[in-house]
Amino acid sequence: MKTPGFIFIVILFLSSCTQRMHRAKIVLLPDTQTYAEKYPEVLDSQINWIIKNEKQIDFVLQQGDLTQNNNDKEWKVIQSAFSKLNEKVPYVLAAGNHDMGSADGKFADVRNSNLFNSYFPFTQMAKLPGFVAAAEEGKIDNACYIFKAGKINWLVITLEFGPRNSILDWANSIIDKYPKHSVIINTHSYMYSDSTRQGPGDNWRPQAYGVGKDTGDSSVNDGEQVWEKLVTKHSNVRFVFSGHVLNSGLGTLVSINNEGYPVYQMLANYQEGVKGSVKGGNGWLRILDFDLKKKILKVRTYSPYINEYMNTPGQQFMIKNVMFGSGN
Repeated sequence: MKTPGFIFIVILFLSSCTQRMHRAKIVLLPDTQTYAEKYPEVLDSQINWIIKNEKQIDFVLQQGDLTQNNNDKEWKVIQSAFSKLNEKVPYVLAAGNHDMGSADGKFADVRNSNLFNSYFPFTQMAKLPGFVAAAEEGKIDNACYIFKAGKINWLVITLEFGPRNSILDWANSIIDKYPKHSVIINTHSYMYSDSTRQGPGDNWRPQAYGVGKDTGDSSVNDGEQVWEKLVTKHSNVRFVFSGHVLNSGLGTLVSINNEGYPVYQMLANYQEGVKGSVKGGNGWLRILDFDLKKKILKVRTYSPYINEYMNTPGQQFMIKNVMFGSGN
């Protein structure tokens, strides 16, 4: 005969499982470049907080510009920090314009991400939870991952800075293979600080860098072009997250795709150069809490480094009637 205490524990366990089934939590870590260059202790505070809360966090997405100067010293800082998450919390990295180039201090003059792939080798990254495939052999600049968060099957596609036409073709083919998954696009440059997609006339477009001179299949694409050539084509692309842009470092946009479904797009950036930035971001990160049952997305900006939430407009908000499913 089962004791009342045993039954109570079972009820608590089932209740906890049910709650987790209807909830998901994603952490965004945009533009860590100034931490790599000047303040590694700030990045360490973010990573340590994630590990401390690993049971509540489904996965972590980083939006590129891992480093400032794309050199060995800074890559060692980034490698040391993110390796702590191995076997603890699934994570996805993006390559920004500061993570590629011909030499230390030259940003995206050519599409050379050798250091990124040296410190985060394909053979290692392919063994981490969720990894499915990469667009190019031996490189993780463009890769896809599958995670289960709440009751939703998520397909995460991380794209290079100014994704090339050939890469967008690859991403389209991947999404076509997973029509029942809800898709997240994680990339460095997409939204602008006026809550529109980056396009002609905006600063820091991929076309303004050396890689912007490439043509044909290697032609780069800005946010609006990524929307037209990739995002809007698929009913199950649900979120796009990016960093890169300075000014306020903020942008939020909900657009309707070709099939009539919403796509939630967000820019968050706290690096040195963003208005009001302290210590290259002071440890600010984004916490996304999904209530799948109530269809609510709660966005909070928090710093483990100073243990504070940011309550200014655009840093803490709620979106209601969110469609989390695939749309299929």
